[in-house]
Amino acid sequence: MRVQVLQHVPFEDIGSMASWLAERGITPSYTRFYDDGGLPPIDGLDLVIVMGGPMSVNDEAQLPWLRAEKRFLREAIAHGVRVLGVCLGAQLIADALGAHVYPNAEKEIGWFPIHGIREGADTAEDCCRFPVDSLVFHWHGETFELPSGAVRLARSMACENQAFRIGRQVVGLQFHLETTAQSAAAILDHCRDELVPGPWIQTEAAIRAVDAGVYAEANRLMSRILDDLVGPARP
Repeated sequence: MRVQVLQHVPFEDIGSMASWLAERGITPSYTRFYDDGGLPPIDGLDLVIVMGGPMSVNDEAQLPWLRAEKRFLREAIAHGVRVLGVCLGAQLIADALGAHVYPNAEKEIGWFPIHGIREGADTAEDCCRFPVDSLVFHWHGETFELPSGAVRLARSMACENQAFRIGRQVVGLQFHLETTAQSAAAILDHCRDELVPGPWIQTEAAIRAVDAGVYAEANRLMSRILDDLVGPARP
């Protein structure tokens, strides 16, 4: 399986997804937009993982590589490549498919619950469904409208559109199921200036106080979504 990771900043890597890939003997290739930003040919790709970052999808004037990335995502989806977007990655998918990305009413930073929902009915109805309640890691100030043909998978009290899928090919997650204690610490080290008082912004101490079981449960959910998207590992 050929997997391409689109990474926007050094401190937001794939986290627990590295273990999921390693269990399948997969070594992903990377496009690092903060470095050379080279994008591969789409032919032969099986999965594209689009990671997060502090920038906005609307920053094309300052970050012109965003145009190339959105074009790449449109073409990958049109060619049937499986695509998973995390946080900024989900917003990029939405924007690339013509949906509006804009500031949410409230920033959402820290460990807050999302609520799985069931909308629509089609042959992919059970793909990537969420439990009724899941505690997940958030770090976002923007949100998205659902792209055409997308089915909403989850919401939270602070943000109506938390996750979506398009058939069995595309999944967008506003939150970070891949988060490990190490990756959370990396984001805190680079973005702690965003931890200002707000109804949906936790303190650094509260974020760091989450125990290992919370990370493990989120990571298990991340693995299940990947299994739903591309298939479980072969025995």
